[in-house]
Amino acid sequence: MAPGPAADSEPADEPVPEPEPEPEPPPPSGPSVEEVQALQRRIDTLERQVEVLRQSQAEVAEELGKPPPVIVQPSDEPATAPSAPADLPYNRAPDYADGFHFGSYGRVVIGGDHRGRAFRNGDIVAYGSRLDESTYAELELRREDYWEATDSFTRIVATMAVAAPLFHQTGSFDTTLGMRNLYIEESGLGLKKLRLWAGSRMYRGDDIYLLNFWPLDNLNTMGGGAIYGFTDHTELRLHAGANQPRSPLFYQQAARPLPYAQPGAAQVPVLDRQKVVSSARFSHIFWLGDSGAGIKPVVYGETHYANEGQREVEPRRFETLPRESGWVVGTQLGMFTGKRSTHLNLVFRAAGGLAAYGEFNAPHQLAPDNSSRGAREYLLAAGGNYEVGPFGLLLGSYWRSFRNASPSLDFWDLNEGALILRPTVWLGEIAGISVEGSYQAQRRGVLVDDGSGGTKPLFAQVGRVGIIPFVTPGGRGNFTRPHITFTYLLTMRDAAARSLYPEHDVFGLRKVDHFIALGAEWWFGSTSYFRD
Repeated sequence: MAPGPAADSEPADEPVPEPEPEPEPPPPSGPSVEEVQALQRRIDTLERQVEVLRQSQAEVAEELGKPPPVIVQPSDEPATAPSAPADLPYNRAPDYADGFHFGSYGRVVIGGDHRGRAFRNGDIVAYGSRLDESTYAELELRREDYWEATDSFTRIVATMAVAAPLFHQTGSFDTTLGMRNLYIEESGLGLKKLRLWAGSRMYRGDDIYLLNFWPLDNLNTMGGGAIYGFTDHTELRLHAGANQPRSPLFYQQAARPLPYAQPGAAQVPVLDRQKVVSSARFSHIFWLGDSGAGIKPVVYGETHYANEGQREVEPRRFETLPRESGWVVGTQLGMFTGKRSTHLNLVFRAAGGLAAYGEFNAPHQLAPDNSSRGAREYLLAAGGNYEVGPFGLLLGSYWRSFRNASPSLDFWDLNEGALILRPTVWLGEIAGISVEGSYQAQRRGVLVDDGSGGTKPLFAQVGRVGIIPFVTPGGRGNFTRPHITFTYLLTMRDAAARSLYPEHDVFGLRKVDHFIALGAEWWFGSTSYFRD
């Protein structure tokens, strides 16, 4: 029998209030269509990279006689712990991460020649073998943050460089320091594909490792710029900055009496002008199938400008320095396979006027109107890397022609070039041996005796052969680091090369030199050495 109503229940005829309508659910939050598309492109790229990695591992395993390793695909299940806003894929900019980060490039060289002299670079061209380059290191500290209020990222970078000699060489606390980077970069502020930066920055593209040379674009600038990625593989960079070469063509002080009959004098900058440099760079990658191979063309340009000025040639007598300008145009064709850093870069670069003398150099050997008008430089370069199994081959080469603004030929007008090959064989995963052979030549705009009563242009030649055994924890790869190396380098100079050195210089006296050194080289986590 069902129980009756409770004694304190409401009367049966009391109207029952209608339930309140449930609130509408909030609109779904999440990534926009553009962000989802960008994420899908990133996923496609990662899938291609995973496939390339699987093929490479299978090839290595086949060479070693082992079954290929299994690559575990990421799970589709959600993570058990909630992600921070900056960890969500649609909120993360490429290569940004929250917090403080440390990076470094460095090389330390301990050695000398076969007679106990301290070593120094033995190249006669601007860009030769790096085997006898001196100690140099960069220490980078950066801070990277995600800003939820604006859904953007910032990166603040400070890179300090230290160059030889170190305290352990001289016993002196005098150190050569340089601030290579000191800038802030903002990403996704307003436009999600836009990066803005300002400050002091090493600003450059692809290098030729064997020559320690950035043949197309290598600027060290106080300025700012914008980088816009139309897609993951199409990019436009614009930049402008200023510097002031240490030259009386750009800066001059003169003593002047203090005002109102004050005792003493002050140094007054009579001439104080800067060089303004701007650049533009556009690059795109054409993918060749799903193998990770591709072609990357690059077009590049610079403008250089300095306003007119006056400098003192005698007390209270001045001369006018004309307005200066210059230009650079260049292109690069990069080809890569996606397997173990195998690539080839071909570069052409031309410069004229003020830009032909280089970024930090002041014009010399001027035109009749005391300007750099008529100076020119042409450059062709090729660099690459090939690796298969336990073997690798690095290539570096360039040819350069420079003419200053002076109409007549002189010592500073030159054609020069270098070719370097470095084959390597790895002994397992922890050691290897490299052999480097190089040839460099230089023709100067001066005439020398040809030995038969006539004259000919000075043509100097140097040949170098090096043997470099090394050990590394990084495994196989021409660009894996760190390395600990032992180097023996044989240098041979002809008579013309020896004539380039002053009297009593041992490089001018010796036909053959022997360089022996222990060294170390590393790089990790540095924005200065991110590869495109």
